[in-house]
Amino acid sequence: MVIGLLVVAGLAIVLDFGMAAYSEYRVSRLLRDGSNLSADPEVTFHGFPFVAQAYDDTYKNVDIRARAMRPDIPGEISVEANLKGVHLSFRNLVDGNVRNVPVDAVQARMRIEPVELGRLFKIPDLQVFGPPAPDKSDGSGGSGGSGMTTTGAIILQGTVPLSSETDTPALPGTTGGRLVNVLADLRLDGDQVRITATDIYRGSEASPAALVPEADKAAVLARFTKTIDTKDLPFGIRPATVEASAGQIVVVGKGQNVTVDLDRLQQP
Repeated sequence: MVIGLLVVAGLAIVLDFGMAAYSEYRVSRLLRDGSNLSADPEVTFHGFPFVAQAYDDTYKNVDIRARAMRPDIPGEISVEANLKGVHLSFRNLVDGNVRNVPVDAVQARMRIEPVELGRLFKIPDLQVFGPPAPDKSDGSGGSGGSGMTTTGAIILQGTVPLSSETDTPALPGTTGGRLVNVLADLRLDGDQVRITATDIYRGSEASPAALVPEADKAAVLARFTKTIDTKDLPFGIRPATVEASAGQIVVVGKGQNVTVDLDRLQQP
């Protein structure tokens, strides 16, 4: 009898995970086709047992991660969504009828990684760092790889050409010039992220950087200044915060009691 109960329990667990995996596959394929993605997004239904959630037509916690192309940023960006309290019948999920799905809470993210940031700024070795710590004489703050999160003042580092040094040999992966650090202001202005370089930074945030002649200062600051549209936050969620974290620019938005189309990451 004990062995029989264990076998039944094992089969129930296998069935539960199988239903969850099938549901994840269905949503992933619908999102890829509906959002014209280059690969299947990663979809995870959290919580056990899944069958109980399907029976109640309410899924407690769903994570979605995808890579998306956009015309104004070379390469791909990472988009993520966490959905809590997804009200959808399992029959509609199987049939692909996933339009106008009520969700209790949505948190959406857009991540622009260092490679894409470098392409966007046309500075291949661009790095993003945290702000300089005011209590350290060397001006060192959290580096891009430290996981430090910040908004407001940040430090950007990269190699840019200077008009006074046209014969400077090129570093690997760059077009020549000097490695410089600049202070920049990271702000969310409506639906746009504004990165505005404000001054040359003379500290040693990641590695020694060159001073910039006064004649080149304005041009250098202009190279490190950019506006980025946040139109690709999943499910049309409006942005609420922007931060620099682990070398990335991360835009976050939240929504309560919203209706989403589970086959479209981007709303029309």
